[in-house]
Amino acid sequence: MPRLGTRTTGRPTLNEVAELSGVSPITASRALRGVASVDPALAGRVREAALQLGYVANPAARALASARSSSVVVLIPSLSNQLFIDTLETIHAVMRPRGIEVLIGNYHYNPAEEEALIRNYLAYQPAGMLLTGLARTEASRRMIAASGVPCVHMMELSDDPALACVGFSQERAGSVATEHLLSRGRRRVAFVAAQLDPRVLRRLEGYRGALRAAGVYDPRLEVMCPQPSSIGLGGELFAQLMAEHPDVDGAFFCNDDLAHGAIYQAQREGIAVPARVAMVGFNDLPNSAHLVPRLTSIRTPLAQIGEQAAFKLLARLDGKPELAPGLDLGFELMVRES
Repeated sequence: MPRLGTRTTGRPTLNEVAELSGVSPITASRALRGVASVDPALAGRVREAALQLGYVANPAARALASARSSSVVVLIPSLSNQLFIDTLETIHAVMRPRGIEVLIGNYHYNPAEEEALIRNYLAYQPAGMLLTGLARTEASRRMIAASGVPCVHMMELSDDPALACVGFSQERAGSVATEHLLSRGRRRVAFVAAQLDPRVLRRLEGYRGALRAAGVYDPRLEVMCPQPSSIGLGGELFAQLMAEHPDVDGAFFCNDDLAHGAIYQAQREGIAVPARVAMVGFNDLPNSAHLVPRLTSIRTPLAQIGEQAAFKLLARLDGKPELAPGLDLGFELMVRES
């Protein structure tokens, strides 16, 4: 049996795992990180040796030795939102074969929390960062720029050639949703929103632009609430809208869950959808195609955004040239019954 542990910690080391499995320390490290190029038989021997010795990798020591860790940081505004879960799944699928660990930070739509997470994670010298959106504090921007850590921004696009982005035009998506309602003869079109993060506000600008172009914009028909988006809140906001503006004949909801709540509330109040009020949602959640009536919604490529952002970050880590810093994946209007 090999000698267990170091003099200082008593914990088993990577060298001992390599010795027991009959491979080099480099191969042992790559096998334990799940690098796909390692021979499966060798990787199995390494994992068995690590299990036998009770070895646990020390990512901090690895980062100090290489001046860069084998992890990437992903910062998202919510872990309770299914949309971001889909994005995270594809990021993991891209990073895992490269043996790269994904560290997730949730900042609850709070720029100050995001700033604190960026400060903490940069101390561990991550290989790269995937950030949601473009809006953040000036302190966060300065820390990122000073760190030199490669970053890719998700969900939005920028005209700045220095920013690597993967997403779609939130403003254009808001405009298309509103234009669809106008094309169906609706003229009293409301905007119903919650959370009010920067992407929601860009959808609002698209809504306003479409209605102004048609000469029917009325700022009184904007019902907005800073609370987290939910089905229950959607019902409440729709009830408020109809009580204050009974002549509304169309509504664009910034998220599908709000639209779901509105459809349920309309059924409770006996308001026919779409005969009385037409509705369009955003993000096309799985249940939207099964409501009664089926919800028309903007389908956004959130899983593909995670995948392509991860590929773009890997290209930067590998020093590969980029054709363009921004990648527009577009969106799709799913026209259904509402």
